[in-house]
Amino acid sequence: MAKKPKLSHRQKRQVAANRQKRLSGKQQSSSADLSSLVAGRVVGRFGKQADVQDTQGDIVRCHIRRTIKSVVCGDEVLFARSEVPDENIGGVIEIVQDRRSVLTRPDFYDGVKPIAANIDQIIVVSSVKPELSLNIIDRYLVACEDTDIKPLLVLNKVELLNDSEREAVLDALSIYKDLGYELLLTSCKSSEGITTLHERLRDKTSVFVGQSGVGKSSIINQVLPDADELVGEISENSGLGTHTTTAAKLLPIPSGGELIDSPGVREFALWHLPVERITWGFVEFRDYLGGCKFRDCKHLNDPGCIIREAVEEGKISQSRYENYHKIIAAMAEQRPAFANRLISNPDEP
Repeated sequence: MAKKPKLSHRQKRQVAANRQKRLSGKQQSSSADLSSLVAGRVVGRFGKQADVQDTQGDIVRCHIRRTIKSVVCGDEVLFARSEVPDENIGGVIEIVQDRRSVLTRPDFYDGVKPIAANIDQIIVVSSVKPELSLNIIDRYLVACEDTDIKPLLVLNKVELLNDSEREAVLDALSIYKDLGYELLLTSCKSSEGITTLHERLRDKTSVFVGQSGVGKSSIINQVLPDADELVGEISENSGLGTHTTTAAKLLPIPSGGELIDSPGVREFALWHLPVERITWGFVEFRDYLGGCKFRDCKHLNDPGCIIREAVEEGKISQSRYENYHKIIAAMAEQRPAFANRLISNPDEP
């Protein structure tokens, strides 16, 4: 099968302009009358097709119009029903509505790729064992700040802590509460914090992120006890049966809300971000940005660096400051050769 040619920059601009005209009613779709299109939400995405749930709750498997740049779980779309649907395909996605938020990840081959849309919050899961890493938490928080999606910090497996260890962990994590981040302690064994977690998920679209071994799967099983059955229902309703595995799924939470489960959202890399976005991702730095003596200040030993001075005066956490520089150093090591072009031209394929 021949590889689909990529659109030129001029073609992409024309597609975007036509889409805006169609959404505003100034131009009808060449492939479907706008008034005949059906509103829906993408609940599963795989390959060149997507499962779309319409306003009646029915799930329709759809092809994706070639001119659409991307379709991901959580997207609100307009699709045309097939006049003569086959046993598998029931429609074609014609328009992706503007996204309220989008979660992306860098790809070594395809640049920056959207992986989920219209997310209300990111649940950042850490664990007390084998070792609590504030550096990893800070990496996730930078990603949350960059996407402007609210994070909820969850510390799991707290049943493994004795009283003195618990006090020490809470003291270490107090810097995040002081910065305005919400922190929730959970245990799937003792059920501590699980009820509160259900409340935080209610009426929101959430994604869970965290490294392997922190207990994400155990927490998700608490939130979605019938997750396997729900995935099966989506496949069955779309006409392809339970043998089909989608790469990403949007699943309803029984207590309210929705969970997007996708391999792409479980871990973040930051090498695609310019250094300025990393700096902005540390919220306590923002009041000092632009105040250093030199515009290209690296916030290390540079003379006149007011961020370093704020650390020395105890106004900024020493550990957060050190993690900032660890992230910057790691980015330089992880960044592939083409990434500098990607950073300077983020919309370039």
